[in-house]
Amino acid sequence: MNVNPYIGHSSQLCGVEEVRLVGGKGDGMRLLQVRNGAGLQMTVCADRCADIYRLNYKGDNMGYFSPSGYVAPAYYDDQGAGFLKSFTAGFLTTCGLAAVGSPCTDAGESLPLHGTIGNTPCEHIWWDEDKENMYIHATVNDSGIFARKLMLKRTISVSKTEATFTISDVIENQGDKDSPIMIMYHMNMGYPLLSENSVLDIPSVKVTLRNDHAAEDLDTWNKMLPPTPNFEEQCYYHSFEKEGRASIYNPDIHKGLTISFDPACLDHFTQWKMMGYRDYVLGLEPGNCTPDGRDVMRREEKLKFLAAGEKINYEVTVTLYEK
Repeated sequence: MNVNPYIGHSSQLCGVEEVRLVGGKGDGMRLLQVRNGAGLQMTVCADRCADIYRLNYKGDNMGYFSPSGYVAPAYYDDQGAGFLKSFTAGFLTTCGLAAVGSPCTDAGESLPLHGTIGNTPCEHIWWDEDKENMYIHATVNDSGIFARKLMLKRTISVSKTEATFTISDVIENQGDKDSPIMIMYHMNMGYPLLSENSVLDIPSVKVTLRNDHAAEDLDTWNKMLPPTPNFEEQCYYHSFEKEGRASIYNPDIHKGLTISFDPACLDHFTQWKMMGYRDYVLGLEPGNCTPDGRDVMRREEKLKFLAAGEKINYEVTVTLYEK
């Protein structure tokens, strides 16, 4: 056992602390607050899929926190777009696992906006560490009788000495039928990382428009605006070849971050540009689907399936930097 003679407790340098919220719609929610020695701080929500709600780097906020604030899963509304009532956003909201995107009916199943996994509490969550990293492990059960039986096992690995972390998910179909599998890592950039001076770099080989409204600003898809009243969201779909990567940097705070992933596995990437008043957020969202709905993915023959007993792994790495 290596003991540092300069400190009384390891939390002087880095660590994970468990807290609970008091008051409001978030009352009682269990949070894990993570801090490392490189200025990275994050809050992982045990009651909502081990998603990352707060992300700070050397004192500056990186993610977007919606007007909803913290909302416990008991308030979740799974009808239509009721998801938005409890969409905290945070830095990461996981969408899936049976559906992502627009509410729809597919194969006789009524599916809500962005699925239910992001409002599902972890069955089990714990953390450990080694010399180099801290690890948060979580199990999230997305199963039901006469329904899909998917199990998500998530590990968030946080470096102790560098401003980087990796989200590694293993999803297993524990049922006896093939199951649609959809996932999108809804990563949300917010002020002060996000402003009209932010520089967005997405080195994709192709940019596809979600709709005609997105086409209106195709030439400026990578340009950020100041908060704009009555702004209507725009989505752009990016295609990659060997490397999936998206970066945002704000020279006003001299900080930025890069999202990295394998486009052979997460073969869709959505840029959600929402420059509204208080609804001011940029989504950089790797996934295995678009947010157009499961019915559209099926109709376009792009819907993926997980066979009975099959497992699949998805991984995303986030690196924060200062220059």
